[in-house]
Amino acid sequence: MNTQPPSRPRRGGPGSGESAGTSPLPSPARRGATLIPDTVVARIAVRAAHEALTRQGGEPPPRLGLGTPRTTTTVHGGSVRLGVSLELPYPVDIARAGGEIRHYIAERVSHLTGLRIDGITVSVQRLVVGRSLRRGRVE
Repeated sequence: MNTQPPSRPRRGGPGSGESAGTSPLPSPARRGATLIPDTVVARIAVRAAHEALTRQGGEPPPRLGLGTPRTTTTVHGGSVRLGVSLELPYPVDIARAGGEIRHYIAERVSHLTGLRIDGITVSVQRLVVGRSLRRGRVE
């Protein structure tokens, strides 16, 4: 007669003594996926646009008189398409500024979400005259 208790599978973990080859978790392909909603990606993109404008202007956008950037997002199958609408301070090289902002947003969104960026459209809605150019007429 066997007096030993039935053996149970042990859970792996630090100090458990199990070898690394025996994992109680299913393979990564069978675990599932993390889905990030469009609204979350849109908020991340708005924040990235805000950061890019701050880097470019040296001050936060509200101090430059700029409004909050707006975004549209479409997430599908691990990739995202973004549309960003924003204001820029005047004077500015629009093409250079748009390219830098697009590049920064792509890097940040991709890094923070793990999504592949399929395309970003940046549209400038308005150029905002800086404080130094708002002076009255000189006589």
